[in-house]
Amino acid sequence: MGERPSAYIVIVQDDANKMASGIDHGIAAQSILLGAVEMGLGGCMFANIRKDQLRKILNIPTSQEILLVIALGKPNETVVLDEMEPEGDIKYWRDPNGVHHVPKLRLPDIIMKD
Repeated sequence: MGERPSAYIVIVQDDANKMASGIDHGIAAQSILLGAVEMGLGGCMFANIRKDQLRKILNIPTSQEILLVIALGKPNETVVLDEMEPEGDIKYWRDPNGVHHVPKLRLPDIIMKD
């Protein structure tokens, strides 16, 4: 509460120019976030949006479909990716120093082998 991103990017798609793939906007959002991290920023993309309310606030025409929103800003916490075992806990947690821990499976554990 009381914390807000510095900026939002709303990704829309014009009904007259539909993308061939339903994942193009996700790839674009990921590229934006990767670029933001390189500039020392943090961000988050989300699709669970009150689209009708956002459309009204930003005067987005009905011919534009709202696909994703990206929140961008200066990170106010340290985030650490922790390797986890295949049966490990996926819950995020904060240590006593306020460091935000994000468990992630190791690459060898998610690659399918014959």
